[in-house]
Amino acid sequence: MAESIQATALRKGTAVLFEGVPYRVLAFEHRTQGRKSGFVQVKLRNLLDGTQREVKFASTDSVERAWVETVEMDYLYRDGANCVFMNTNTYEQVSVPAAGIADVVPWLQDGMRVAVEVLEGLPIGVELPKVVEMEVREAEPVIKGQTAARSNKPATLSNGVVMQVPQFINAGDRVRVDPGERRYIERAK
Repeated sequence: MAESIQATALRKGTAVLFEGVPYRVLAFEHRTQGRKSGFVQVKLRNLLDGTQREVKFASTDSVERAWVETVEMDYLYRDGANCVFMNTNTYEQVSVPAAGIADVVPWLQDGMRVAVEVLEGLPIGVELPKVVEMEVREAEPVIKGQTAARSNKPATLSNGVVMQVPQFINAGDRVRVDPGERRYIERAK
């Protein structure tokens, strides 16, 4: 089921059908050029294979919105090029191509509860929890006197992601992070 929406109504995160293929809007910019009519520049990610492309629409163009259903599932394991999830209600297992969810894959942990996006019975995306707890694998040691100023340092998490953390965080500490923004929130209790 799809409906047409104006190109100017597109926003980051919107799922659309473009040339018969489902895409997610990653970035959106509405531009105008003096007296000429404006246009909309969008960056799209193919929800089937993960490829990205930029598309320019006239302000008057319309795009088909893709209606995506969200199903609560548990992450089970990685099976080659796919990630396997289990529906928490029906216990049915589904595979999602890892290439289509490349930004999510590093954050997946066994048994993690996620929201899998389904389009016409086909799983196309995964929404992570807002907060994920991870262990710090590597962090620079604290240099005496550096903790007085509120500064950050790079740290490598157990999933290989490098992010900025406060000076008092050390290797082996557990931290809570926002995986969507790749941002440190707090030390885990």
